[in-house]
Amino acid sequence: MTPASVPSPWLIAARSWWADMAHGSVYVVVAIGVAFFLADGGLQTFATIDYVYATGRALGIVAAALMLFQVLLISRAPFIERGMGHDRAAALHTRTGKVAIIAMASHASIISFMSAYYADVSLFTQLTNFFTSHWYLAFAQVALTVFAIVFVTSLLIVRSRWRYENWHAVHLLTYVGAAFAIPHQFLEGSTFRDGGAAWWYWLALYLVAWGSLLAFRVVAPLVRFATHDIRVARVTQLADGSTSVEMSGRQLDRLGARPGQFMLWRFLDRGRWRDAHPFSLSSAASPTELRITVKPSGDGSAGLAGVEPGTRVLIEGPLGIFSDASRTRPGVVLVAAGIGITPIRAMLEGIDPAHGPVDVIVRARSRAEAPLLDEVEELAADKGVALHVVLGARGEGWAATDHPATLEGLVPDVAERDVYICGPRPWAADVEREARAAGVGRESVHREEFAWSGVKA
Repeated sequence: MTPASVPSPWLIAARSWWADMAHGSVYVVVAIGVAFFLADGGLQTFATIDYVYATGRALGIVAAALMLFQVLLISRAPFIERGMGHDRAAALHTRTGKVAIIAMASHASIISFMSAYYADVSLFTQLTNFFTSHWYLAFAQVALTVFAIVFVTSLLIVRSRWRYENWHAVHLLTYVGAAFAIPHQFLEGSTFRDGGAAWWYWLALYLVAWGSLLAFRVVAPLVRFATHDIRVARVTQLADGSTSVEMSGRQLDRLGARPGQFMLWRFLDRGRWRDAHPFSLSSAASPTELRITVKPSGDGSAGLAGVEPGTRVLIEGPLGIFSDASRTRPGVVLVAAGIGITPIRAMLEGIDPAHGPVDVIVRARSRAEAPLLDEVEELAADKGVALHVVLGARGEGWAATDHPATLEGLVPDVAERDVYICGPRPWAADVEREARAAGVGRESVHREEFAWSGVKA
């Protein structure tokens, strides 16, 4: 890391402002959409003012805007990734999705009940009419069913019991549901089908959201696939049970991968080509080599030990702002537990301690269970960086029962540094709480969690 990697206070504030603006933009989009609806006479139904029916239509507009925001958040668009960070965008994507589905269900319920009331038919008859009268209304009902399935499987009580691969496959139905919902919005909703400014407004929103998704999740990975020709070079089983996969390729420095970032990896052999998994780089990228190190915590990660050299690899990324791009201070503390050591090891490789003090803290039950610890020790010795290895069973906090360390005890000036934390979610939360209690500013604490549920969806 160079002095340029620690931005000015103005740039730090601008980065935070951009993330907040990206978050707040959805409210502006919703407000404009509802304003177009009201300007088009949205309160009037069959020559009378009907606030109930109008509320149902307005909820449909809210649901549509939130759905598009969801698509944009998970599109891997650089202006989202660099400004907000992948983890924050993915978490916001999950929260927004639940609100969108509730708004969509409320929209469908109100419209169905009120349409049945005006037609003087039963609710069942009205729903049947919706399904048989126009194909796009039938599509809308299919979309609602799909979103209901996604909503149920996204609940923590369900998600925590599913394999990542199963959950991810069901989660992809979100895009199917969104695609099925689009036609009825433009063909049935009077706000859209009459043309004019509202029609162009919504068309622009759809083009930006879905265009970003196609550009950065389909076209960009295929271009990288053709350009860089990434293939598995070596697979090494480590003593702690984890696996290092080294890959070769062309002009890999043009990927722009910073130490600490992760990518989505799809190994194109018979058993793995369907699944893409998020793994951090475990060493700094070179023009010809990339490496990941994976702990066997699920079917996807466990199976990588059997991937054959020569297998081609399709990637998305690099992703995340867990890197020097988010630095706010010259000094830094890198804190890792378990397989969370992978991005920390890569960051240590790229650090120049001449530009600020560096401490590394590694937490493990034992040396035998600490992947890449020998490499971290060698890098720390070569760079003259302070390394603290905290071994033993976990106590009440983040440290060990027989080694009751604290951040301030290990690094007395921790309040004056950036703190990067990578490891299991409960443990990382404990480290962050202690860092904040020690005086580390909110903007100077950076977390990368190793838990698939809602983190790198």
